[in-house]
Amino acid sequence: MSLIKFADVSIGYEGVNVLSNLSFEINTGDYLCIVGENGSGKTTLMKSMLGLISPISGTISYDDGLKQNHIGYLPQQSKVQKDFPASVYEVVLSGCLSKTYSPFYSKAQKKTTLDNMQKTGIADLKNKCFRELSGGQQQRVLLARALCSTEKLLILDEPITGLDPIAAQEFYTLIKQLNHINGITVIMVTHDVNAAIINASHILHLGKDACFYGSTHTYLHSEIGKGFLVTDCPCENCKRNHSGGA
Repeated sequence: MSLIKFADVSIGYEGVNVLSNLSFEINTGDYLCIVGENGSGKTTLMKSMLGLISPISGTISYDDGLKQNHIGYLPQQSKVQKDFPASVYEVVLSGCLSKTYSPFYSKAQKKTTLDNMQKTGIADLKNKCFRELSGGQQQRVLLARALCSTEKLLILDEPITGLDPIAAQEFYTLIKQLNHINGITVIMVTHDVNAAIINASHILHLGKDACFYGSTHTYLHSEIGKGFLVTDCPCENCKRNHSGGA
């Protein structure tokens, strides 16, 4: 089932297109990675999905009852966020505010907070001060906060920036679990193309001369994919072919 549909969409600022004539659908359960060169419009596209900027032309539609304020969003961390003087529980709980206009938290919201802390492996950090955590722990806390806003869709902007390799790999594993086990659709803007190939079901490649949208397998065999990557397709059929097997 389609969650977000772009139909001949052009996006930009002050009437100047950054992206032109985009048409694609993101379906329930997809894991989409948005890749491409710097300045190709990845952040602009993400802002349009969140409703922060409107398309210059074309339409962006949301299906399956999805509302923009019910999208879990994990932005790039700023220095101010890293030094936030609150407990882990308070940070995660604040994610519930995007779904309500009430300044008070309900029992259901408090339960959701604890459930999402459990999902992201930070339940034991509940009373710790956020700014005293490691980078990987902080990112898990912010992910749990984003989950409090949604049961359907996560949008992540360069989520492993600044993480060491072990923390980055653990974070990728967690995202894949949320996608596969919890059924949450994932859209990730990333420069880590190798990880995108391993984890994502679909790739959206934004380029200055050409764009691509399709399955990860198709991307690896496309001209734009082969020109951007130095890797073999990881699927079992292609592994057999590369090794000379039947």
